[in-house]
Amino acid sequence: MNAPTATASRAVPTATAVADVEALMQGLGAAARAAATELANASTEAKNTALREAAASLRDRTESILAANARDMAAGRDKGLSAAMLDRLALDAGRVGAMADGLEAIAELPDPVGAVLAEWDRPNGLDIQRVRVPLGVIGVIYESRPNVTADAGGLCLKAGNAVILRGGSESHHSSAAIMESLAAGLAAAGLPAAAIQLVPTTDRAAVGALLRMTEFIDVVVPRGGRSLIERVTAESRVPLFKHLEGICHTYVHHAADPEMARRVVFNAKMRRTGICGATETLLVDRAIAPRVLGSIVDDLVAAGCEVRGDEAARQTDARIAPATAEDWDTEYLDAILSVRVVDGLEAAIDHIGHHSSQHTEAIITEDATAAETFVRRLDSAILLVNASTQYADGGEFGMGAEIGISTGKLHARGPVGVEQLTSFKYIVRGSGQCRP
Repeated sequence: MNAPTATASRAVPTATAVADVEALMQGLGAAARAAATELANASTEAKNTALREAAASLRDRTESILAANARDMAAGRDKGLSAAMLDRLALDAGRVGAMADGLEAIAELPDPVGAVLAEWDRPNGLDIQRVRVPLGVIGVIYESRPNVTADAGGLCLKAGNAVILRGGSESHHSSAAIMESLAAGLAAAGLPAAAIQLVPTTDRAAVGALLRMTEFIDVVVPRGGRSLIERVTAESRVPLFKHLEGICHTYVHHAADPEMARRVVFNAKMRRTGICGATETLLVDRAIAPRVLGSIVDDLVAAGCEVRGDEAARQTDARIAPATAEDWDTEYLDAILSVRVVDGLEAAIDHIGHHSSQHTEAIITEDATAAETFVRRLDSAILLVNASTQYADGGEFGMGAEIGISTGKLHARGPVGVEQLTSFKYIVRGSGQCRP
């Protein structure tokens, strides 16, 4: 089905158009369910072959992938996407190579399917095992980052799941080009083509249809901004691994090493401003603010970062613009940082508790007791001590690529990697026992 034109996408959809999208999605769902049955019993060798062949195809097809990405980038500029959003969308030879490396890294991970998680014997002679199994069919809805196509496809495959990928309209051509390499890997391994499917339309009705497909989809993983997450949460009839926005904090405690604080804060904000693990709010203890804030602001301003702060922060450095109440609840995904001066650890914990999206928080301190209080009292998915929030990434945890950072508390939390894309079942073996 061809993607609608820009004019058509703004028009009120006709009943026929909606029915066409519904039929398309039902077809994808049925094919994915059939593929999932086969994948659940696929050999580790076949899955790893598919991943490695897909990686080789990505490298071989780098030029065509970059040409497709150039089309998306041109359209993004015409659409007025921010510099940070364009950075999320952009591919170069290095990023294509990183996708290929990621698929090969997934191939090297242990196969979770069939692993015995626990085993015990009952007094009546029954032997019971808890065994890891695939979830089934996963729907992944994401926005501008085309690398998610490769990461999500590869992770779901390794965990024995079929996946339906619905990328954003901004990355439509890039994702389609990447999908060709994934399809080549599946074909080389003799695995069903429907194991990894990319929704071939940018029509928003496809998202609604996916969220209603309870007969085919076992879980949906949304990756994107607040509007996407709110829509998916409101409409989905399928269970979710929610990847909420990353309002991440870095707190410079009064016992922080000033030079460490300077390095870590700069990296946490500016390494890549458009990723969910970028620090959006900096909290600084009042006792150390006069010693550290000036040098931190020096680095940020020199790199083109706008710094906004409360009155205490502005009194420390005149280059800091006034912050509003809205700033403390904003995921900028851009070269903007809000700064608040706080009166100690309790005040920092209180601020984070009120404004965090429970994604990732960091403390910079040489005080082990303060660090332990910080990680024990806060309930975000990832908590770091003396390290940049940009480490909020499954690959950096040694888990390989990840679909996203789950901020929910059920089943999967934090980086959603191969193991988090599985469930378990119980296998009970007896010798003729009958329950009395």
